[in-house]
Amino acid sequence: MDQLKGIVAGVNLDNGDDFAYSMEELKNLAEACGIDVRGELTQNLPRIHSALYMGTGKVEELKSLAEYEEADVVIFDGELSPSQIRNLEKELDCEVIDRTMLILDIFGRRAKTKEAQLQVEMARLQYMLPRLVGTYIALGRQGGGSGFKNRGAGETKLELDRRKIETKIAYLRKELAKISEQRTVQRKQRKKNNMPVAALVGYTNAGKSTVMNAMLQTYEGGGSEVFEKDMLFATLDTSVRSITLPDKKEFLLADTVGFVNKLPHHLVKAFRSTLEEAAAADLLIHVIDVSSPQYQTMIDITEKTLVDIGAKDMPVIYAYNKADLAGIDYPGAAGNSVYLSAKERAGILELTEVMKSHLFKDYVRCELLIPYDEGEVVSYFNEQATIFETAYEEEGTKLTIECHRSDYEKYKSFVVK
Repeated sequence: MDQLKGIVAGVNLDNGDDFAYSMEELKNLAEACGIDVRGELTQNLPRIHSALYMGTGKVEELKSLAEYEEADVVIFDGELSPSQIRNLEKELDCEVIDRTMLILDIFGRRAKTKEAQLQVEMARLQYMLPRLVGTYIALGRQGGGSGFKNRGAGETKLELDRRKIETKIAYLRKELAKISEQRTVQRKQRKKNNMPVAALVGYTNAGKSTVMNAMLQTYEGGGSEVFEKDMLFATLDTSVRSITLPDKKEFLLADTVGFVNKLPHHLVKAFRSTLEEAAAADLLIHVIDVSSPQYQTMIDITEKTLVDIGAKDMPVIYAYNKADLAGIDYPGAAGNSVYLSAKERAGILELTEVMKSHLFKDYVRCELLIPYDEGEVVSYFNEQATIFETAYEEEGTKLTIECHRSDYEKYKSFVVK
């Protein structure tokens, strides 16, 4: 299929720096979708034009630009209403999509697991439901022809009417509820095993998966490495891996889907069960691309999204990644901030130390005297605790250890100091 040619368009309502970044990000999203962006048109307005999103004069200008560049599609930075899409397609005589449709398309392409595919399909159908504005929308055909509306994750060959979509959404909701129950059971099991959980969160392409793989390579990790690539939304699926540190402490590390400015609320709702991994964690590691000039905006957007999914007021470590590209001294740590380069595997030890201070604050250092006929207790601590010193005395084996408070309480009768 030939590469689609596109124009990006946006309306600046607040004259802030964030608008320029939002437009730049829109171009990156379009390129991630395989669209060749040929031009950009913006307008400053006090409010959105109700019928055409932009003013009528600007729409004329946009039409001329689209014709000159032979554009197949015009992509708007905001979310368009059904009537705006209809009016704009009529005026521009080409396909019109908005930021939400673009993100949904990227998610549709990147989804690998059954859960991610179901979540994306549900979000897409919920978004399209109010936009069934006539027979010109052939929703969800796979393959065939160029353009957006007949590409992506969805139904094969059928034109979906409203009732069919609602039935499909109800089915997807049930399927996702089953998967969500499985996740809940898994989380309860982890709690029962006293296994602390840290979740990597952050803006898309900040380097969460690279941090995860750096951890797995540095320490003994349970499970394969996760996919990492320098692109938007490389990872949609939540991966959980166990990490065993040299002192035998263990924790689970979860890699979650990245956030983006104006992340469609349909997607946030659809991915809620996946994002709950972050909300249910003991610690959040907020991975930040410190080399980006807009990293403060990215931090604000991530924090706002975390509030939306119920993950506020949680302990957070700020992992300032890509410090090598930002010209910042690294590796280093100050309080709950760590400066690192996950790609270079520099700063992982510093990050681990800060994580340990949060995840293992329930650990106790003590001395135990265990009678020789209780050898299985010694074996247990050799496997489950950090042994600093072992001495053999008349009454039994003397261990100087650091162990979980629950083990300390369980074997309190052997504690001598």
